[in-house]
Amino acid sequence: MKKAILATKVGMTQIFDEKGVLTPVTVLQAGPCYVTQIKTDEVDGYSAVQVGFVDKKDKVTTKDAAGNAQVARAHGVNKPQQGHFKKAGIETGKRYLKEFKFENADEYELGQEIKADIFEAGDKIDASGVTKGKGFQGAIKRHGLHRGPMGHGSKYHRHAGSNSACSDPSRVFKGKKMAGHMGSVTRTIQNLEIVSVDAEKNLILVKGAVPGPKKSLVVIKEAVKGQA
Repeated sequence: MKKAILATKVGMTQIFDEKGVLTPVTVLQAGPCYVTQIKTDEVDGYSAVQVGFVDKKDKVTTKDAAGNAQVARAHGVNKPQQGHFKKAGIETGKRYLKEFKFENADEYELGQEIKADIFEAGDKIDASGVTKGKGFQGAIKRHGLHRGPMGHGSKYHRHAGSNSACSDPSRVFKGKKMAGHMGSVTRTIQNLEIVSVDAEKNLILVKGAVPGPKKSLVVIKEAVKGQA
């Protein structure tokens, strides 16, 4: 892998090409990302590049009238993290940190900026994100099972049906399609095509849908399966 970047999902829209063909696209705010750490075989045992994305303010501690310490911003960047970013020459902390095992990791430098222009129209990518959470759902919505008769005499409407045999095997097999938590899992869509790249605004338009809701984090990597 030689190219990768972090992005947030802006939403979906549609564009027309010069022939008037409509293409649904997902708009991604890709970067700018900054190199926060470079890991080497000699020190860390493997070669990788850690990048940070989206600014995050420092944690602020204040004192009240009695002199007791109070945290004004509980979800900010703490002091160890502040030192980590300052070591890389980055003044503002980052909300997301991600490692990429680049083939050319030794060519990167601390504090280096990575923008959307590393990709271009026509590139094939793999997009990873956390899908929308649906909460606890029944087997019909979760797995697409068929419902029973809806007549008044029927006692079987939206149940999942029989779970298992009674005497043998006397248990429910693992993997049985039942009701449960739906969504909020990491998914990767492979071989998506980049339709357009706006280098000035760091926007990448990807053909089709990308996992996750709006404003969610999306990891973009060059396609593992190549251009096929």
